[in-house]
Amino acid sequence: MFFKEGQNCWKVANSERVAFLVDGEAYFKAFADACEAASQVIYIVGWDIDSRIRLRRGESASEETFGEFVDRLARDKPDLHIYILEWDFAMLYTMERETWPLLSLGWLTHERVHFELDDKHPVGASHHQKIVVVDDRVAFVGGFDLASCRWDTSEHAVRQPERIDNQVTYGPFHDVQMMVDGDVAGQLGQLVRKRWEQATGDVLPAVKQSGQDPWPQQVAPEVEEASVAILRTVPEFEEHTEIREVQQFYLDAIDRAESFIYIENQYLTSHVVGKALERVLGKEDGPEVLLVLPRNCSGWLEQETMGSLRKRLVQRLIAADSHGRLKICYPDRDGLDAEIINVHSKVLIIDNQLLTIGSANLSNRSMGFDTECNLALAADGAETVAQAIINLRNRLLGEHLGKEPDEIAGCFTQGESLLTVVSKQTSGQRVLRSLDPEESSAVTEKLSADEIIDPERPIEMDRLLTFLGFAQEQADDQTRLKQKAWRFAAVLLGASLMALLWRWSPLNQWLNMDALLAVADLIRQSPLTIPIVLAIYVVGSCVMFPITLMILATALSFGPYTGFALAFAGSLLGGLASYLMGRWLGRDAVRKLAGDRVNRISRKIARRGWLTIAVVRVVPIAPYTIVNMVAGATHISARSFLIGTAVGMGPGIMAIMMFEGGLEQAVRDPGWTTLLLAILAVCGAVLIFIFAKRWLLRREEETDDG
Repeated sequence: MFFKEGQNCWKVANSERVAFLVDGEAYFKAFADACEAASQVIYIVGWDIDSRIRLRRGESASEETFGEFVDRLARDKPDLHIYILEWDFAMLYTMERETWPLLSLGWLTHERVHFELDDKHPVGASHHQKIVVVDDRVAFVGGFDLASCRWDTSEHAVRQPERIDNQVTYGPFHDVQMMVDGDVAGQLGQLVRKRWEQATGDVLPAVKQSGQDPWPQQVAPEVEEASVAILRTVPEFEEHTEIREVQQFYLDAIDRAESFIYIENQYLTSHVVGKALERVLGKEDGPEVLLVLPRNCSGWLEQETMGSLRKRLVQRLIAADSHGRLKICYPDRDGLDAEIINVHSKVLIIDNQLLTIGSANLSNRSMGFDTECNLALAADGAETVAQAIINLRNRLLGEHLGKEPDEIAGCFTQGESLLTVVSKQTSGQRVLRSLDPEESSAVTEKLSADEIIDPERPIEMDRLLTFLGFAQEQADDQTRLKQKAWRFAAVLLGASLMALLWRWSPLNQWLNMDALLAVADLIRQSPLTIPIVLAIYVVGSCVMFPITLMILATALSFGPYTGFALAFAGSLLGGLASYLMGRWLGRDAVRKLAGDRVNRISRKIARRGWLTIAVVRVVPIAPYTIVNMVAGATHISARSFLIGTAVGMGPGIMAIMMFEGGLEQAVRDPGWTTLLLAILAVCGAVLIFIFAKRWLLRREEETDDG
């Protein structure tokens, strides 16, 4: 057996079917079809995820975006939960990414679409894994993120009308994803659940094996009944020990190579892998080495950093090739001119016996600094597995050379070697051209940029900052959480005391209606009336100023129509501000220190969190700000919070506006007539709330039945 668990892999598990999805058209469609068949849970882990991309493209395809897709699935399938975990990306990537993924995938989607950003990694590192698991029965691993500028056909045509995302056209893009099922899909589900727990503190339940088979019918498996290995890279961080299974797999596989080494990769900067390739190139009877890379790194910054580091390693490999067994090339086709075929895949094939596909680049980062996940196959005497690896090799070479896989297979049948096959295909629309080994950047050489841009291990940033006087040693995580919990409790206590002060101290003299109306009249004369009123609601909600009095003053000063719009918008904004304050202060502390039982109750409440919020708006059990902050610290999403606040407060605000004349008289001159008007207003508000609640529940039940 080639695989050794705990050394060059994490787990080896059975997959009843294995398929290779080459390029975005194949992967995006297979992913969408598998998700359509999901019955319990979909896990999506990525370096970048964009809610605006389209999964299905072409003349007959709908314009449904990824965000709309997951929202529809959650609405149509009452038992389905979708968990999306994205790297909490560095500011450096802001211009390339969706600016507010938390809004588009977290707040504007169904309650059972759970979106989180993962920032649990060393300073400067990233979460680079690309994993999708459906019901623990089907899984995808490879180089693809569900992000913009990834979709393309295997033609990589110069002009492809569907190659457009977010109103931006982009060039040809090549990548590979591996699809598996069976036990290995279950193990990948376990891996994702563990990472979700590390990122959020929430323990996700195990998946029960039930429902229909989510394997897409149009995808024929390349091999059946195969042992698949899962390889990881995990950096040393807090309580996590370093894991370098991907690196060890590469070293073991390269050392075992006899005939050829075929590599497709986005980068080529890894010192360790570079040295291993130098060793085999120096052997008298070593293997041929074919490296397929992009012509240049995409973007100015990558070209000046990773591109310069690549040039340095390319020069080393050329110098080590004393027997003429190395070819470093890039795919090209007629008409591309300045554009490139962006090779983003991470594929290694050794002697038609070993294969790995995954997220790990041939960079120092991917070997030890970023989190990575690859899948691997070893023939180990199994002819079906060896043939599947051969077929993938032929498909990839055929794509790059503009030939059918059968034509490539025929070349090898005639006894030609890998480099001979490539070297003979020098004409035609599509070719593999030799990569020109340019001189390395002098600046890069002097700055040792690999230690900064492409480090092998986490940078000890804490020690550096402490030395410079910018940081002090932090307490352990449990102590920090307890401190955060105490701060949250202190803020809640302070807010409660502020409410008492508004009610019982001399501050309540500010609350008489004449004073409030005088302030409102001054504001009404300003050209900035609307932003000032909304700002008052936001600040007032955060300092416990009674929300009811703000609504009354708005109604009496601005009239029924403008008053309703301002009071309704102000209540939502003020509520959201104090909700976010509770989320920021207490979310991690409450979830991680509350225990499983409290968290389970919190999650159950969150399933119809809008109804919980609506009820406490109608029958308040605590001051407005306190309710908002506690909601922010629980599992109730911002979307449910806003819906519940609108349903609970909207009818009351509407009633106040309808009877604003009578209410003004009631405030200034209470009597039986005015009391009756107030009662009518309250009854009207309750009736509107009841009808709104029933309508929303009926809509939700209709969706569940669907």
